[in-house]
Amino acid sequence: MSAAWIPALSLGVCLLLLPGPAGSEGAAPIAITCFTRGLDIRKEKADVLCPGGCPLEEFSVYGNIVYASVSSICGAAVHRGVISNSGGPVRVYSLPGRENYSSVDANGIQSQVLSRWSASFTVTKGKSSTQEATGQAVSTAHPPTGKRLKKTPEKKTGNKDCKADIAFLIDGSFNIGQRRFNLQKNFVGKVALMLGIGTEGPHVGLVQASEHPKIEFYLKNFTSAKDVLFAIKEVGFRGGNSNTGKALKHTAQKFFTVDAGVRKGIPKVVVVFIDGWPSDDIEEAGIVAREFGVNVFIVSVAKPIPEELGMVQDVTFVDKAVCRNNGFFSYHMPNWFGTTKYVKPLVQKLCTHEQMMCSKTCYNSVNIAFLIDGSSSVGDSNFRLMLEFVSNIAKTFEISDIGAKIAAVQFTYDQRTEFSFTDYSTKEDVLAVIRNIRYMSGGTATGDAISFTVRNVFGPIRESPNKNFLVIVTDGQSYDDVQGPAAAAHDAGITIFSVGVAWAPLDDLKDMASKPKESHAFFTREFTGLEPIVSDVIRGICRDFLESQQ
Repeated sequence: MSAAWIPALSLGVCLLLLPGPAGSEGAAPIAITCFTRGLDIRKEKADVLCPGGCPLEEFSVYGNIVYASVSSICGAAVHRGVISNSGGPVRVYSLPGRENYSSVDANGIQSQVLSRWSASFTVTKGKSSTQEATGQAVSTAHPPTGKRLKKTPEKKTGNKDCKADIAFLIDGSFNIGQRRFNLQKNFVGKVALMLGIGTEGPHVGLVQASEHPKIEFYLKNFTSAKDVLFAIKEVGFRGGNSNTGKALKHTAQKFFTVDAGVRKGIPKVVVVFIDGWPSDDIEEAGIVAREFGVNVFIVSVAKPIPEELGMVQDVTFVDKAVCRNNGFFSYHMPNWFGTTKYVKPLVQKLCTHEQMMCSKTCYNSVNIAFLIDGSSSVGDSNFRLMLEFVSNIAKTFEISDIGAKIAAVQFTYDQRTEFSFTDYSTKEDVLAVIRNIRYMSGGTATGDAISFTVRNVFGPIRESPNKNFLVIVTDGQSYDDVQGPAAAAHDAGITIFSVGVAWAPLDDLKDMASKPKESHAFFTREFTGLEPIVSDVIRGICRDFLESQQ
């Protein structure tokens, strides 16, 4: 048997390949599916036949030139330019595992980053064949072992009742050590398995905290429990200080991005494992995570004993890092041994989405200003009904220093800021000040009031990440132009809902309202008719918020 030297493309190395039955001249290539992976071909060299018409957007490809073995062979071949999407023969060469598989956009496929994998492969043009490529493996084709090539299983949808994008932030410091690090990985694997990972269920990624944080794999890298478990197993121990705060801040800022696989409208969660205590400040990182809409859970193991408390920077680090200090976001295990009984309770917490108070939703990520008509035609009793309307909308939202914010302006010919977005940060305070707003009485200059509100209420918070809304409540015709000021507000990114009562002209309401006009302008003949409009405005705000996140 003669040995053949095959150049490994631009890798700067050569591979010594010994021809076998599958790689020998004259042997028919193996017909594979669009999603057959490199790890499904267990030979140093193999000739395969890719089908045509594979959906490019569904290919999972990790790397460039050298691909992680979890990649689709046909996807890698298209990405490399070896074949087109019409399919064709491909020769596959197995390679050792490596680190830092790069992300490159080529031939309609965006390959993905992968920090480390245990095996790799590369592809070249295969020998031509008269055999037709189809979407399924040909039933008579056999791999070199004589056993039938396994068909790649359909991707599982997962647990649809537990949709969440979860980052496991594990402790990789010298504080935990190699043995407990492995026990920690076993526990994380059990949690991942019970979550029900799938395309329409939870997605998970993993970050290791040590001297410098390292993202081991992203949300988009794996959508099956089997692949996630294998990836967790492959993670190596890094050592160094347990800079948990640094790692949490890095995770909040860099991990949860659209490019990394984060999904719109799905709760973002970080499960932070701390063995002992962090070696840096974790409070600032917790604040950053909340600002990014990330729900932080702390799983603490082996709390410091009294003799060790002097070494801990802040003994209340758990309370300061979690999403809310209400007991829900913290979890304790005495040690890393016998942890199976702790898996299910933790999974139940992670799947209780109504408790994810730090997720960015329409209820906690909006700024809503109310522009309230205080003209003489309203009258004091009807003005109280208008304030009740404002209160009923405001109390629906999660008002806090990092959540929804409320402001109110009353107008006649003049304008008066009753309170701004930064004046009150609790729902109780906001509702109390709304109740105590005093009726002004006077004329009606709605256009000037809109301009005043845009400039003085929305202007100071122009850098806010929240979406801006203005709800105008008026009972009559304005003495000035409303269309120009409303258009300027729209251009400033402010969505306007106009609510008219009694003599308010429909044309004015439509001129002020955002598009589509029919879902942003409301009218009622009587002030008592404001109450049913409350739910319409709230639904409209949530609808517009969700659309803005698409």
